[in-house]
Amino acid sequence: MLNPNRNADWDEATAGTALAGALGARKVLWLGDGLFNDHTDGHVDNLARFVAPGVVACPVAWGTKDPNADVYDAAARDLAAMTDADGNAIRVLRIPSPGLVVDEDEKVVPASHMNFLIANGAVIVPTYGDDTAAGLACKALAEVFPDREIIPLPSLAILSGGGSFHCITQQEPA
Repeated sequence: MLNPNRNADWDEATAGTALAGALGARKVLWLGDGLFNDHTDGHVDNLARFVAPGVVACPVAWGTKDPNADVYDAAARDLAAMTDADGNAIRVLRIPSPGLVVDEDEKVVPASHMNFLIANGAVIVPTYGDDTAAGLACKALAEVFPDREIIPLPSLAILSGGGSFHCITQQEPA
């Protein structure tokens, strides 16, 4: 929301007021940087997601070459120091990232299991080729969404166009 190409004249207070007015938000939690090479300008749905009241899922680096290891750890640290609107500590659920994912030109892409879609009776989880990391991410999500089917689906082709399941299902302005 605060990227200069979106709301150049906004600060956290202005954005918080806008969110309160539009969504009824009582508190806004701010995180730092988005993922490396993130073509969405750091959208939070690639970095962290509320999965239950007071519980936020956030990746943990998978593999030794994960380009976002520091970003994930900083987000988890920041979240763990935050409270919800009622003053309760935020609980952080660390979910394995996809690790290093590159496109056909060997360029690092901002792959994330966090861009899952919560649908009627299901959670659609983007995957990027590492079945072990995807399986662990899906297992963790199954624990916090026990009443929904967890459906892992390949998402690299969607990511190359910008985003993943959560991104491509969001409303478009008229």
